[in-house]
Amino acid sequence: MEYTVKKLGELAGVSTRTLRYYDEIGILKPARVNSSGYRIYGVEEVDRLQQILFYKELGVELEQIKEILDDPGFEITSALEGHREKLVNKRRQLDQLIHNVEKTIALKEGRNQMTDKEKFQGFKNKLVEENERKYGEEIRTRYGEETVNRSNTKVKNMSHSQFEEANKLAEEIHTTLSEAYKTGDPAGNLAQKAAGLHKQWLMFYWSEYSKEGHAGLADMYVEDERFKAYYDKEQDGVAKFLRDAIYVFTGKNG
Repeated sequence: MEYTVKKLGELAGVSTRTLRYYDEIGILKPARVNSSGYRIYGVEEVDRLQQILFYKELGVELEQIKEILDDPGFEITSALEGHREKLVNKRRQLDQLIHNVEKTIALKEGRNQMTDKEKFQGFKNKLVEENERKYGEEIRTRYGEETVNRSNTKVKNMSHSQFEEANKLAEEIHTTLSEAYKTGDPAGNLAQKAAGLHKQWLMFYWSEYSKEGHAGLADMYVEDERFKAYYDKEQDGVAKFLRDAIYVFTGKNG
């Protein structure tokens, strides 16, 4: 079975403009161009487009999708199994949120009673599952299954006030760290205040504190591009500055 740009677009639910753009950037080339100048797509291209759309649904950027699909080790069956697992997890998150919305509607209509814990349980579960999806492999390798599972349980058991306090503390860390970075001194008072606030924030998620674990997490902020991007989003070097401040705070030699 072969398809023109228009037919493939109709089949996949994407615009012809999108397919032409995919051709331009090299992520999805047609099998051939016929004598009339039309792009023609075959079975392999249809399968590749399906993979592109799966990865896009999971929030992966096009550049990264191209790298994944062009990897000689890429295997479509394994990829589909991975997609299925992620989509099932996503469905579970959505089901939990839908359940909470329905309970809230019932509460507003006077048909049900809902505790504060129930109101925010869906959001807390979503937070845990997103962290697992993004960082689960790395943090389990570094800290172990038991430690991560205890942390997840602690998050799920947070009260609404604790959840809000943790979020406010995260904002305070960001503000203090921004001011501390301007001093250029990770051992200075402001930087050490930021490191101390960071410890307080961690204790909303960790069951117990250790200087080694705190310093190890700071290493991840620099080594892992996703963590680094979070702290460096406004100015390059902030992630490294925070790590150095935590080194001083925990007494670790950098």
